[in-house]
Amino acid sequence: MLTRLARLVVPVSCPGCGRYDVRCCARCAGAVVGGPLRRVEHDAPRLDRLDDEGPLPVWAVSRCTGPVRDVVVAWKDRERADLDRLLVPAMRRAGTWVAPAVRAAVGGSPVAVVPAPSAPSSRLRRGREPVRVLARAVADGLRAGDVRATVVPALRRRGATRDQVGLGARARGRNLAASLVVRRGAAVAGTPCLLVDDVLTTGATLAAAELALARAGAAVLGALVLAATPPPDSVTESPHAGPSPAVHPDDTLGLV
Repeated sequence: MLTRLARLVVPVSCPGCGRYDVRCCARCAGAVVGGPLRRVEHDAPRLDRLDDEGPLPVWAVSRCTGPVRDVVVAWKDRERADLDRLLVPAMRRAGTWVAPAVRAAVGGSPVAVVPAPSAPSSRLRRGREPVRVLARAVADGLRAGDVRATVVPALRRRGATRDQVGLGARARGRNLAASLVVRRGAAVAGTPCLLVDDVLTTGATLAAAELALARAGAAVLGALVLAATPPPDSVTESPHAGPSPAVHPDDTLGLV
């Protein structure tokens, strides 16, 4: 009864298709979390280190197109924190899925799960940092896979930066150049780190985060993201299609 009354006051609809009186319909929810993880770093030009190491390994739960994009935008910027119930389990499963590869890379060493930081203006507007919610879920999944994982909000944004939404590859790079730094007192030197972000577009955020942590002496293993924007020249897929077939991380991790 209370739920029905609440919905009369604040109507709920699926952010993906607009279906009324449902948090997220089964079809749109399946688009967000319905497939295996996939590797996406080669679709993000800013992650290319231009050396022999290759780009930072990044896994995505889904493609940021169609209803997935709408769900993510509603969750981040339209006060739909209720979508945590959909996204948190997906990121927890992702953490468990990569746990064997992470454990093989670090042995019994603890791993810092580092969320990409929000801009101060975004944090004030939203009243929270959504990516930290994802990072906690990833850490839970890693611990379920016998990895000693802890969320460490080691990064902060320095100076004024614009929100990344709507910026192109070059603009994102300029916006984030030298803007991410390790927080004072964050002891990450010698610590294996796994980055977490919500959406991978050009890779500028993850590249800046990797650089800041590496300068502080951390070993960045890779990153997990909720969704990845496909490159403009990729083959068009149905907005409700799941992610492309995944490659098991044990075979392709290439961790430092």
